[in-house]
Order: sequence, then C-alpha cells, then structure tokens
Amino acid sequence: MTPLLGLAVLAAALTGRALAFMSTGGWTSTHVSITETALLQAAMEACKAVLDNNGYEFRPTGNSPEQIVQACLGPTAKGDVSGAKFHSALQEIYMQNGLVDRDFVASAPHHFNSEAFLEGRSLITEGVAAIKANIRNENFQAARETLGRVLHTLQDFYSHSNWVELGYKEPYLNLIRPDLPIENIADVNTPTCRDCVSGICPNQILSDILQHGMLTSGYMGVYSKEKPHGKCSHGGWSDLTSFKVPRGGIHKDERRPDNQDYHDAAVKVATAATLKLLEDIRLAAGDNDFLRILGIARSSVVCFVIDTTGSMSDDIDEARTVIYEIIDEKKGTQDEPSEYILVPFNDPEVGPVIKTADPEVMKKEISKLGANGGGDAPEMCYSGIQLALTTAPSYSKIFVFTDAEAKDAHLQDTLDALRTRTKSEVNFFITDLRKRRRRSNGGGTFNDYRELALASGGQAIQVTKEELPQATDIILDTSTSALVTILQQARDPGKPETFSFSLDDSLKNITFYITGTSLSFTLTNPAGVTQSSSQASGSLATIKTVGNLWRSTLNADRATGRWQIRLTSSNAYTIKVSGQSTIAFIYDFVEQFEGPHPGYAVVTGRPQEGQPANLMLPVVGREGPDSLKITEVSLMSVTKPSIVSTNNFTDMGNGRILATVPVVPGGEFVVLLKGIDTVSNTEFQRQSTTQMAVSKVNIKATVSSSMEPGKAFTLPFGVFTNGAGGQYKINAQNDKAFIMSYPSSLSLTSGQYTNATLTITAPAGTVSGTDVTLTLDASLGSDSNYVVLRLSVLEKITDFNPPLCEIISIQKTCPQDVSECNSFVWELVANLTDSNGTGIENVYLERGNGTLTKVISDDPAQYQYNASCCSQVVEIVALDKIGNVGRCYHSIERSASASAEKLSILLMLSLLFSVFMVRPN
Repeated sequence: MTPLLGLAVLAAALTGRALAFMSTGGWTSTHVSITETALLQAAMEACKAVLDNNGYEFRPTGNSPEQIVQACLGPTAKGDVSGAKFHSALQEIYMQNGLVDRDFVASAPHHFNSEAFLEGRSLITEGVAAIKANIRNENFQAARETLGRVLHTLQDFYSHSNWVELGYKEPYLNLIRPDLPIENIADVNTPTCRDCVSGICPNQILSDILQHGMLTSGYMGVYSKEKPHGKCSHGGWSDLTSFKVPRGGIHKDERRPDNQDYHDAAVKVATAATLKLLEDIRLAAGDNDFLRILGIARSSVVCFVIDTTGSMSDDIDEARTVIYEIIDEKKGTQDEPSEYILVPFNDPEVGPVIKTADPEVMKKEISKLGANGGGDAPEMCYSGIQLALTTAPSYSKIFVFTDAEAKDAHLQDTLDALRTRTKSEVNFFITDLRKRRRRSNGGGTFNDYRELALASGGQAIQVTKEELPQATDIILDTSTSALVTILQQARDPGKPETFSFSLDDSLKNITFYITGTSLSFTLTNPAGVTQSSSQASGSLATIKTVGNLWRSTLNADRATGRWQIRLTSSNAYTIKVSGQSTIAFIYDFVEQFEGPHPGYAVVTGRPQEGQPANLMLPVVGREGPDSLKITEVSLMSVTKPSIVSTNNFTDMGNGRILATVPVVPGGEFVVLLKGIDTVSNTEFQRQSTTQMAVSKVNIKATVSSSMEPGKAFTLPFGVFTNGAGGQYKINAQNDKAFIMSYPSSLSLTSGQYTNATLTITAPAGTVSGTDVTLTLDASLGSDSNYVVLRLSVLEKITDFNPPLCEIISIQKTCPQDVSECNSFVWELVANLTDSNGTGIENVYLERGNGTLTKVISDDPAQYQYNASCCSQVVEIVALDKIGNVGRCYHSIERSASASAEKLSILLMLSLLFSVFMVRPN
C-alpha cells in the first residue's frame, strides 16, 4: 500500500469526530475507529499484494469495506461482489474488542492499568499465538474473536500508560515480541505522579520519571479507592482511586481541553501499533488466509451433508453430479464458491469433515463416497448438521441429502442455537417419503426438517429419487455471490393471501421459490401485468415444478417497484424471493453496558421478551454507505401478518446503524430493512433469513483464556430469568465430544442470577489451534435460551524467539543508469536458523521479483536470492512451527543512490575545478 493511501485512511479516522478510547457507540467509539482504520489499511495491503502477484492493479474507488472488496475481488472474475461478509468479520472483531470493557472491567492486565505491563504483554503474546494456531487450522472465526480482544489490550497501553508523555511516537514493539524484555518499569514503591488539585492538569507525571524514561500507568479502582503511595490514577468518575492523593488521572481515553495533544498522539501510535500486530499475523498467515480472516472471499462457502446409508446410492450419485456441475460451471467466475465442505453421516458414524478451497480436491473426495450400512432406521442427520454448522463459517449454505428421519432429535435445541448464532442457511433434499415411522425414543419427523429449514431461511424439498436431479437447480441458484433475500413467508395451515415486496434497480437473477401441495399463485408487476402459475412461460417469469417445489425465474426485463404474489392453498406453504445484489445488511441484537468505558455487547442468545431492543446493522451500499438512505427497520413474523417497525436510528459511522425497536414481539421473527438506493433512486427491501425468538431466560458466560491439552478448563456461567422461577434444565454440547461436567439443573429465582460452572477437558495430544464450539442452554417448559462459545485449544508456548536471518554475502554489478538495469543481476545469500526453537516451517518472499533457492538444508539453512537490478528490494520471511516471524531485508537502492550522489559530487567538483582553472587573472 502506498504511504499516500495509508495516510488518507488514517486521516479519515482522525477527522470529523471527537475521539475517545471507548468501546463502541457513537462518534466517540475510538477502539472501533482505531481498529477499523488499521483493518482497512491491512486489508488493502493484502489485496494489493495478491493482485500484484496475479498481474492486476488494486484500484479501490473509495475506503469503504464494500469498495475495498470490489477492488480486491473484482479484477479476478467478473460479476457483483458483496461486502457483507467483510462487514460481518469487522463487526465480530469490533464487538469482541468492546467486550473487554464489560467482561474484564476490573482486570488490570487487560487494560495495562496499575503498572501490569508484564501481565498485559502476556495476554497479547498468548492471544497472538492462539490466533496463528487457529489460522493454521482454518478456524477463522475463533481467530477473529481473539484478535478483537487482543487489539483492545494493545491499544489501551498507549492510552493508559505514560508512553506518549515520554515522547515516543512509534509503537513499543516489545509488546508483541515476547523475546524482547520490558524494562525500566516503575516499581511499586516509586512515586510517579503529582497531585492535581484543580482537576485540569495536562501532565501529572513526575519529572524524575520522565527524565529516567520509566514506564508507569494509572491505577484503576472500580470497587476500591486504595492505591500505592504516590502512584498515578487512571482517572474519571468511575475510578475511585482518582479521589486519593495524588488526585486526577493520566488516561487519554477521551479528548479534553487539557490533554488534546497527548490524546491525539495516543490515537496515532495505537493505530500504528495495531497495524504492526496485523502485519505480524499477516506474515504468519499469508495474504490469502489473512483475507479469509477478514471475510474477503468470493462466494459463499458451500457445505454438503450427505447420508451415506445403503438406501442413498442414487442420491449420492446426484450429489456428486451437482458438485461437479457447480465446479465446472462456476470455476473462474465471481460465483465460484470460496470453500467446499463435505460432511458424510451414517449410523453411528459422522464425518470426517473434508474442507478445501480446491475444487479438484473436492471432486476427488466426493468421488470416494459410497452408500453402505445403516439398515432401515432413522439416521444421525442432526449430528451431521451440527458438525456442518460448527465447521462452516457464518452465513454459509448447507445442503442436506437424506431419505430418513433423524434419530438424534435430542440435538434440536443445539441446532437452533447454532443456526441462530451462525445465521447459516440449511436446505433439505428429502427423497422417498417412506415407509418409516417415527420412533418413540427421541426420533424426529420430516416435518422437523421443514421447520429447521424455514427457521434458517432455507427450503425443505420433497421429491422422488427420479426427480432429484431437477430439484438440485436450487444449489446452482444459491451458491452465488451477493445473494440476498427480499421476502420469505410461510403459512400453516395455508390460506389465500397476497404478499407485496419491492424490487430495486440493483437486483439481478430474481427467483421465487414456493413449496407446498395443491396450490396456485399469480404474479403481478408494478404496471399491473399478471401471470398465473399455470403459465410455464409468460410475460413475467419462467415457472418450473418438481416435487413440492415451484421455481419461478423473473425475466431479465422485469420492472422495478412494488410487486405482488397471490397464493391460494389450504395446505401449508412457503414462499421465498431472492436475487443477486450488492445492497445488503447484517445485524446483531446488542445490549448497552455501563462502567468506565460504556458500550454495546452482542446478545449471544435470544433477546428478552416484551422489552425494547437495540440492533447494530452494518448496511452495505453499491458505492459505500452514503449510497443508501435507511427508512425503516422492522421485526416481522414469517408465519403470520405481524410486524413491529421503527425509524429510531443512530448513525454509528461507516455504514453502521443502531436501531432501537420499542418492543420485541413474541414468537419467531426476522429483520426487515427498507430504504432508498440513491444510485438509482429506487426503493429496496432486504430480509434476514434466520428466524429469531424471544425468551425470559438469559445466560452469561465469558471465555477468559485458551484451553490447554490434557487439563480441565473451568467456565463460570450465570443463568437469569425475569419469568417464573423454578428448576431449570441445563444442557451442554460440544462438537468435539470432549468430556464435560456441569449441573443438570439449576433452581432459579425470578430477577436473580444463579451462578454455576462447567468444566471441559481437551484430551492430551489435541492439536494446538483446535476450535471447540460449545453450546449451553437453559430451559423450563417451552421457554429456553442459549449461549454459543468458541474455545481454542493451545499448547503451552515455550518458543517465543523468531527465526534468525543473517545476510552473509551480496554481489551486484548494477549500472548507474537505471534504464539499463534489466541487463544486470544481483545476488544475496543468507543463513536462516531456528536452532533454539520449534524449527523453521516455511520460508517465502514477501518482497522482491527474483528467485529464492535453498542451497544448503542443514541448520542454518542457506538461501540464495537472484534478481534483476531493476528489482532493488528483497524481504525474506521465515516462519517457525508456531508462527514466530523472522525477516531478512535488504535494498540496493541506497547503495545505488549513494553511488549516483558520489558521481554527482565528482562532476560538480570537476566543473568547479575547470571554471577555477580558466578564470582570467
């Protein structure tokens, strides 16, 4: 990335708003703005590197997430690119960043308070090690969550310590380099601050501390005013120590008249430090995986869950044909899936999971599937779906092929929690509705599949095995980029009803899906033109039927404006309208928290029934957030005509909208967004796919560290109800079948939290970086709620030293005239070693257009770099097995410019000498 572009991004974050190191919310959310500035710049640098390697130029039209994604992915394949997943990844990082202020408010190391520098540095370095291990195992969501927490602690160092008062303008690299010491910390007996009587003191640090360059930070007392004699306080109304001499505080969390310069300096250096940490992660991950962490990928992840019991032979053949068709038709286009996941299930086996971004690898793996065993009983379908929901990233498309009910219906609550948390869409292809009866021992029914599909925004399609090839067109439809839902509704029992919706100018490939039996429908466009379901090909659409599915594709010349569809049936039916568009949104229910740094935290389970609610909605426009005008946010039932709307919005910056609804409706609902696309001045509407529900129960649990193989991990949690008290059932599931212990029930009193603990143990030998998804739910009768947590397994880190690089020789015969550089070469030889660590795992060129060759494999390994004299800079990166990064950097620019400078001086002296010699007497 060019320095000019980097400065432009930084300037956008530093102007136009009062900055404060708060967590989230409003224009003062600088933990968000600092993180956002750094993430956008890091994303642009990675995009530029990837495109450079493929012979393209990176030319974003602006600095918004959607414009960055379009520039990053657009040149490699034609088609629309949505920034929704990038927004979603950013939102996950921002929210985890903010949660540090809620969940660890009194923890000095998490905020570098109370001179806890060594402990704070340990949180950062251990977190970075966990992130790198997660990346190696492609657990990108776990990496994002840890990244958000780590960045909060790193950024707080510059706001809570005296780093900028000491005059430093660059990041303290020792915070992310555990092999380097943190020295010169003021000990507990050394006074550090003078008293601030007036409350307005630009710099309270004692001159002796500044002269000796000693590190200190403010003491923070949320519950007590006690602090060591003479020590600085953090400051602020919530810091009780700030009222004890020396009074006042040294924090730079917000800009005040007495600390503007220090605050601005802290913001700048915290931004630079965040970029340094992201650069370290990027070098360890590589550019492509770094972009995957940020959600910058092509289309959705496509996941197949396939029943491999004996009766499924024909279905497996069809699934294989469909996957081959997706690969062959979409390879090299913008709709090519960014990853394929395969989850086979039988009875009792489930898995193993196959994950790959290489379509040829998926072809090979799907070719190995065969049908065997299973008998004629219900199968482990829910276990397969659970594995898919915990393996695939959020907003994935999951396609389930089966011909049997689920025998593991006890997992239904777990699946509800997972599909709500991940917002992934589950579609069923159910063949031969048979000859099997529901078991009395916890088995499910085919209707359960229909309900799960509808709740996730998917479809449950019932066909014969002969009809299956026609039904799977829906996979080709939905495995596309920039797919959005315009409307989805269901009625059971069915009744005649008219559904209205808006189609805007940005939409393409608009398709209607209707499931049901004995039904008819009529489409009406904004001009009043109609087409009935009996017309297979008409003036508005092409209509096809297979099994219980009606699939209608609108003609390309369709009109924008208000459309209607009139459905007539007394049987249960569903309707879904979708299309491709870069206008989209994501959302989370959030709750406000108070404290020294108030903010918003994601509601991890169901929102509270009958209460007001806040939704954080990153909204994605065609030309950045300014190209949309939001007019309405609604919570709408999918199964009945019921809606709660609001126009109470707060602009949180860069496309994020905070919407407050007056009351959360009972039953299940989705989020409906309406507005104006200012590019075309047409009305748009978008609907979330995942149905939410309300509860009177609430569960809170906080993950404070990683798990260690072979050791029990304790997770405290609390359960609350504002409904009826009583004995609530507690249930927990994890996707790795790790041993757990927890109370099977808790006695709750209305209005009070009841606390308990869960222990989970990762077996010895569990691979470092393993991601464990844990669901914990509490229920009484029909009322239940849940929390979904991700735990990372991390071996105890003992290797903190990066590989060492020593340049041992440089040979060059580069000309002084740069225009002749292409005919000359230069060479560099370097030794790389990690003899005291885990060993070098990978060596690659970060910069340089030459060739890198290993010439000696011993320790130290020797590498030779050869390049044209036109390529004057080289940077070699060496990674050890836990992700420590070592680098060799060399530039021949300086020596070339120095030679040119010497030549220029000699010519000038020669000229002066000649003038002196011919001057007349």
